[in-house]
Amino acid sequence: MEESMEEEEVLTYEAMMDDQNHNNWEAAVDSFRQPPPPLSIPAPVREPPGGQLLAVSAVSIDRKGPKEGLAMGPPPPPPEANGVIMMLKSCDAAAAVAKAAPAPTPSSTININTSTSKFLMNVITIEDYKSTYWPKLDGAIDQLLTQSPGDYIPISYEQIYSCVYKCVCQQHSEQMYSDLIKKITHHLERVSKELQASPPDLYIERFNIALGQYMGALQSIVPLFIYMNKFYIETKLNRDLKDDLIKLFTEHVAEKHIYSLMPLLLEAQSTPFQVTPSTMANIVKGLYTLRPEWVQMAPTLFSKFIPNILPPAMESELSEYAAQDQKLQRELIQNGFTRGDQSRKRAGDELAYNGSSACASSRGYR
Repeated sequence: MEESMEEEEVLTYEAMMDDQNHNNWEAAVDSFRQPPPPLSIPAPVREPPGGQLLAVSAVSIDRKGPKEGLAMGPPPPPPEANGVIMMLKSCDAAAAVAKAAPAPTPSSTININTSTSKFLMNVITIEDYKSTYWPKLDGAIDQLLTQSPGDYIPISYEQIYSCVYKCVCQQHSEQMYSDLIKKITHHLERVSKELQASPPDLYIERFNIALGQYMGALQSIVPLFIYMNKFYIETKLNRDLKDDLIKLFTEHVAEKHIYSLMPLLLEAQSTPFQVTPSTMANIVKGLYTLRPEWVQMAPTLFSKFIPNILPPAMESELSEYAAQDQKLQRELIQNGFTRGDQSRKRAGDELAYNGSSACASSRGYR
């Protein structure tokens, strides 16, 4: 009887504990299923994975009753996980991956930016100038300095002007001007040596060719370098490119040969047609352009080709000038010079007029 009563008490106690555990389980599940509050979620603190799980109060359950004292652990988690917990776990995983990935070094970023800016701005380095741009200019200058009058030069003036423009814009004007002066100086030194080796009978003609060829080349070289002349030579050096290049010919060619050339010119002047008048005129005018004070070496020679060299003529000197002209005419006739058609016609008219006048005089007509 007593044993049956004890068994009923135990069964009653176990049923009561089962009801209490069931109520605690439902409360825990309801807390998981509640929607998250509308407030913003604070940044998670770096903790080991699973540290952010919501704690569920553990209830010690004694299934066998207080006599045996068996402690039961908390109930297993519900099958449906909370969205907030999953988001926090994914954030932790992403943070772990970010920590594992190496950060980019500053040097690599700087190299990329430098190469990009160089590509966008078309920067011309000094190496680019020496290897690409100056060789094009050097070849064109060579052809212009050695061309003969009337020759066709197969160069692109637009391309050469574009090279000069780009080099000036990239601050290579000083280097380009220095290279141009060295290039032309070397050419003129070679020309001077060739003139020194010329025989006297060809000296005047070869000097005339060298002078005309150089002056003709300047008519193309100076316009090609006009951008450098405007923004470097005139602005910083206060000079002009054409004047500088003419000065080079004066220093390296004309000054070295003027004292050999002038006696030959005076000798050729005294012998008509030893040198063609066009060659004589080109040389005299060229020397006057290079250095006007050379007029003092032979004023009479220069005065024949350049006006206002000698002082104004006096009335008392007119007879002397007339005698010089008559002497020149006789020398021209002796060398086979013939007058033009108009001169012949005028001479024939004068003879006809003089003949008719003589006939009238012989007949007594006045």
